[in-house]
Amino acid sequence: MSSEVEKNYPLIDFNETNSSLKREFYRKESAWHRDWKLAFPPSFREIGFVDAAKGDFHRADIFTPSGYTIEFQNSPITLAELQSREAFYPNLIWVLNGKKFKGFRVLKHLPDVDDPKLRDYEFCQSDHLSMLRKADVQQGLLNSKILNFYHPELKGIAFTSHYYSFCWKKPHSVWYQATAPIIVDLGGHFLYELKQRKQVSGNYAYLKILSRKTFIDRYTPPEF
Repeated sequence: MSSEVEKNYPLIDFNETNSSLKREFYRKESAWHRDWKLAFPPSFREIGFVDAAKGDFHRADIFTPSGYTIEFQNSPITLAELQSREAFYPNLIWVLNGKKFKGFRVLKHLPDVDDPKLRDYEFCQSDHLSMLRKADVQQGLLNSKILNFYHPELKGIAFTSHYYSFCWKKPHSVWYQATAPIIVDLGGHFLYELKQRKQVSGNYAYLKILSRKTFIDRYTPPEF
C-alpha cells in the first residue's frame, strides 16, 4: 500500500457482531461470491482499509499476508469503479463469475502467442483461428491474405495445452481495460486467465487455463 493508504480493522468483524447482522451481510451476497471467500482462511476475508488522503473506506474480499487483494465480481461494474479499485490496491486480482457472461465460449487450443515464429503475424479478431501478416496490417492493406495454420508459412507451429481462443458475443468491454490480472470462473475445477497480446491491429484477447486449486494455493501460504 502507498503511504496514504493505511490498513485498518475489518469494517465488519463477524466474531464480535450479532448473528442477525451477519445474516444480513451475507444475504446481500451471491452464493458464488460467498463460496469463493470461504475457500480462503478466515483471517484473509473482509479486510478493511482507510484511504487517509480521501477519507474513503475500502473492504477487500480477500487480502493475503503477502499483500495481494482478490476481488470477486459477480456483476458488471463501471470503468470508473474498476479504475478506482485498481488505483487503490497495488496488487489486485479480479475473479469474475463467467457463468453469467452471455455468449461466452472457450474455443480452440492456441500456439504460444509469444512464439518467435509468430513475430511477423497477427491473430485475426475472429472465432476462426487465423492470422494476418503484420507487414500487411502496417501498410493498411484492405484485402490482406488471411492465413490458417495449414498455410505453408504457419504449418508446423506447435500448439499449447494451456492457451485457448474464445468468443464473447456480448462482452463487458470494461474488463478489456483492466490493468490487474483477470480470472474467469466458468464453474468446475478449472479457471481461465484473460490475457491480451499486443498487436498493431488491436489487442488479441485469449485465455490461459489453470486449476482452481492451483490459484487458491498460490495465494494461501502453507502454514494456513
